[in-house]
Amino acid sequence: MSDANVNLYPGTPPGCERIAYVLGRREKSLFSDTYGGGGDVIGLDCHLVRPVSTPSDTVLIFMHPTGGGMYLPIVGGLAMAGHHVIWANSRYRGSDSALIMEKVAADLGATVADARERLGYDKVVLAGWSGGGSLSMWYQSLAERGEGISDTAAGDPYEIAASALPPADTLLILAAHISRHGTLTEWMDASILDESSPFDRDPSLNLYDPSNPNQPPYSTDFLSTYRAAQVARNRRITAEVEQRLADMRGAGRHGEEYAFCVHGTMADPRWLDPAVDPSDRVPGTTYLGDPRVVNDGPVGLARFSTLRSWLSQWSYDHARADAQKAAAHVTVPVLVVGNTADDACTPSHTHRLFEAVPHERKRLHQVQGATHYYTGENGRAHLGEAIATIGDFLSTPPS
Repeated sequence: MSDANVNLYPGTPPGCERIAYVLGRREKSLFSDTYGGGGDVIGLDCHLVRPVSTPSDTVLIFMHPTGGGMYLPIVGGLAMAGHHVIWANSRYRGSDSALIMEKVAADLGATVADARERLGYDKVVLAGWSGGGSLSMWYQSLAERGEGISDTAAGDPYEIAASALPPADTLLILAAHISRHGTLTEWMDASILDESSPFDRDPSLNLYDPSNPNQPPYSTDFLSTYRAAQVARNRRITAEVEQRLADMRGAGRHGEEYAFCVHGTMADPRWLDPAVDPSDRVPGTTYLGDPRVVNDGPVGLARFSTLRSWLSQWSYDHARADAQKAAAHVTVPVLVVGNTADDACTPSHTHRLFEAVPHERKRLHQVQGATHYYTGENGRAHLGEAIATIGDFLSTPPS
């Protein structure tokens, strides 16, 4: 990587200002699922980044379920290009072990309302980057349907009025995946057949076992068997989660939780076989590093979870923030931008997202050779192309 690409836009971009603020409110809850704050106090850490000399009536709002993207190159680059940008962290910034997606949607709704009512922006563009893509699509579908939220995926009452989920005017789906639960399932190690013995693995399904007769390039039959085993594993975990939760509720322990670890969450055949989801990616690598190491490393999707969080975030059958399903209810213009060397949200996700949008007020753009974070020798050029594509779309949206 060249020096010019190490820190594309560190800190506050030239010619811009960064205004950090906290969007706070109270919300009654059966128990606290975030650290600190007094239980009922919700604080959203937000950054407004905008050019000093370019006023605008439009703001681009980013939110990722676990946050932390205030200094991403895409945020600073968009501000330098003349856009007003808010990166809003959900209440779960930095930790998704107890994350409830329904509550993240409420956080995004509060951010949109604040941008209009307090900050004075007339138009709001939801910019869903990476895991924020499925969140943004799902949120917009909720907002356009005007139904609000009545409970969580675990069945806990959670009342959010439709008026607290104001719709955006445009959607940008950037380097995104179809959903957290869909992505996890595609990444799960299918060779784990018993969660209580996660290192006793079926060698015929273990992608990282050299004795496995199924080696890249994988056969169609093996891929079909493997994908079915991944779904089956997700459902086994879900069944155990539901039983534990039912047992606790049956014993009158309604506010209690159970935390657990999920091993083997980076064993997708596409990481090893370039013929699976063909792209410009380098085989044997992911955005977190060597997939074999990441599979059981300390950082991974759903590595640490709770019962309610599993059902809301990771359950193949219960989690609700599904961009492909949500897209059916979205009527605003949608731009989908994918990166052909993305080593996190791979090209097939880009196409599935675009195809899921039923109307014609949509555009698809793929940045050739770009990685997930726009790093590498041509990272600055790739980022510039993505930003220019966004600018063109916002200035002349399809009608």
